[in-house]
Amino acid sequence: MLNTKFKLSTLYLLPALLAVSLADASEYQPNWPSVKQHQTPQWFLDAKFGVYFHWGPYTVPAHKTEWYSIWMYREGHPIRKHHEETYGDLSEFGYKDFIPQFTGEHFDAKEWAQLIAASGAEFAGPVSEHADGFAMWDSEVTRWNAKDMGPQKDIVGEMSVALREQGLKFIATFHHQWKYAWYPTWDKNTDASDPQYADLYGPYVPKGTFVMANQKTEPLPDKQFNDEWLAKVQEVVDKYQPDLVYFDNKMDIIAEQYRLKFLADYYNQAAERRQDVVVTYKFEDLQPGSAVLDLERARMSDIKPFPWLTDDSIDWDSWSHTNTPNYKSTDRLIDFLVDVVSKNGRVLLNITPTADGRILQPVRQRLLNMGEWLKVNGEAIYGTRPWHRFGEGPTQVTEGHLSEKQNPDSTAKDIRFTTKEGALYAFVLGWPTENISIKSLARYKVKKIQSIKLLGSAEKINWHQADDALIIEPPADAPTDYAHAFKITFKTN
Repeated sequence: MLNTKFKLSTLYLLPALLAVSLADASEYQPNWPSVKQHQTPQWFLDAKFGVYFHWGPYTVPAHKTEWYSIWMYREGHPIRKHHEETYGDLSEFGYKDFIPQFTGEHFDAKEWAQLIAASGAEFAGPVSEHADGFAMWDSEVTRWNAKDMGPQKDIVGEMSVALREQGLKFIATFHHQWKYAWYPTWDKNTDASDPQYADLYGPYVPKGTFVMANQKTEPLPDKQFNDEWLAKVQEVVDKYQPDLVYFDNKMDIIAEQYRLKFLADYYNQAAERRQDVVVTYKFEDLQPGSAVLDLERARMSDIKPFPWLTDDSIDWDSWSHTNTPNYKSTDRLIDFLVDVVSKNGRVLLNITPTADGRILQPVRQRLLNMGEWLKVNGEAIYGTRPWHRFGEGPTQVTEGHLSEKQNPDSTAKDIRFTTKEGALYAFVLGWPTENISIKSLARYKVKKIQSIKLLGSAEKINWHQADDALIIEPPADAPTDYAHAFKITFKTN
């Protein structure tokens, strides 16, 4: 076992209360009242956009989903049928056999970091370990790691250096609690039951133990599984000192004392280093106030009084590269970012490298498009805070886990607000072809407006503040191809 020292982060309180530096915190104890004293650092309150990537042996088959490693063993599943037809019987070719083919020969940490920085992201990092049990760092805890197998490179370590050289905060994401009962270790007809691979496939569990998140798991993981879960996180924290540690859902199957130990140790270790850190969680896996709430493929329908995160993928259907990608448009990605920021949220966008270590051109182009847009409109994104209302317009947001496909594209009649340094920014989520009417800025609802400018444009903006709305005439030319930010200043008397 590795020694245990670190502490985790983030808060579920009013933003005004969250600006205290972690470095000033007293010692944390492994109990909920103590870890709830940790406050969300200023950098995370100001940051709005991050990038991470699902990259592992599951990208070798590149078929349908990053969950290939579970469905290939599931009787009657179409992915199992595909696997057996393509690779053969599961007793002869199991998930472990994809690892030598996960070569990553084109992986270049510096080049990837430069691309991510060019997207305008402020924090970034890899999926450190997915549900498949393959660690993406140089590990002493498990032999199944990217330094000793597959690419034979310390992906987490190389990215931590490269991203920090670009001025980004470094994040590490963990999904490995899902490994419990992920593979059919009970099934003697597959390699998952072979004891020599138990350190990859996990401990023996009875058939039917695997359930989805927020469902009751029986039996729960034993001490050995809990110890290994914690040791892996601790190893990454000790070696790479991430600024943000992200946990996928289903962490509630990990015994409470292990979750608390991680939080207290991570927060304490960071305080010793005078490092401001963040931890994120999903559902109710940690108690509110002990870390930052994270959503998955989802967003809030209104402003929240606490900072929150949402992680979403650049691909509508998968978190990893597949041979049938279905990429979101840049317009959709930017409108999503603006909507989330207007409600006190931040976006962690997942990208999809190939097994040989390439980031394909459609993904690159979307990242670069976002970066060019943020060069023009970043003033209205970075370091902003919500206004007293997030916006107005016809498009309504449906909340809920994995709900993003239910949300339609925004229109030119949808307005979103952010504020910074006394200015109000009104984003129009589409190029207007008729007068822009903003009811929230009617003459008797706000102070008198002094000036309005369109970010990225020197054009004079024609407007008037009527009794029922602020009316802005459509500018002649669009400075960007996506959401358009009007900077509004108010008279001081």
